[in-house]
Amino acid sequence: MSMDFTLTELDHRSADGIEISLLWSRMTNQLMVAVADSRSGESFEVHAPAEKALDVFRHPFAYAA
Repeated sequence: MSMDFTLTELDHRSADGIEISLLWSRMTNQLMVAVADSRSGESFEVHAPAEKALDVFRHPFAYAA
């Protein structure tokens, strides 16, 4: 995850060891979805345009490709 300490978590969900957060940067006014898998130790972020942010949050693996 980036070191932007101005991130605000707008939504969060977890299931089966996977944590998904919808984050908003106060500095850049951009949205992103952060995904962390505690089982594999892998994580990634996907930038989420405002008009698609909820869809990216609900289906982050589809947008990670």
